[in-house]
Amino acid sequence: MAEKPEPVKVLYCPICSLPAEYCEFGPDFEKCKPWLIINAPELYPDLLKEANEKEAERVSEQLQSAGISSSGADGAASYAQSGVTSSSKQEEVKRLPGGKIKKKARQEVVIEKVVRNKRKCITIIKGLDLFGIKLSDASKKLGKKFATGASVVKGPTEKEQIDVQGDIAYDIVEFITETWSDVPETAIYFIEDGKKVPAA
Repeated sequence: MAEKPEPVKVLYCPICSLPAEYCEFGPDFEKCKPWLIINAPELYPDLLKEANEKEAERVSEQLQSAGISSSGADGAASYAQSGVTSSSKQEEVKRLPGGKIKKKARQEVVIEKVVRNKRKCITIIKGLDLFGIKLSDASKKLGKKFATGASVVKGPTEKEQIDVQGDIAYDIVEFITETWSDVPETAIYFIEDGKKVPAA
């Protein structure tokens, strides 16, 4: 009889839950590196070298801060300082998959009045979600306050906004600032003739 093949034992990373061979393709390889150095050094020999270099730089930096220096330590320390600044810049900018950089959206509420069918008016409110306000709750409050229909819809930019039936553009500023204290009046803008105009 033929022998049964042994099952393959796969080492899974507890951080990204991928097999150790595929960690570099996971969501955050930087967090996996310390675990990989300890548990799977044969898969990523470059990581081991990199860790040894960082350790040598850290030791030379400690020696320099203690007042002991050598020509080799000076070069390593300057390299370590440049590495520190680049890593802090990477933390400030959020990177999306594919290398795209995500910009932080400005926290502002934009109110726009749209006329439909020459009579009907709709007030559109954009940006309340940037202040941590649930749009579904906000639409209910607006509907009750102004006794009108209010709903959360996706706008042309695929971002959610609140559509309120009726012309309540100027009454709404006071309601927003009173109801949600996180939203300052200086962050509320109207769109008139295609231009942003501050509400205050």
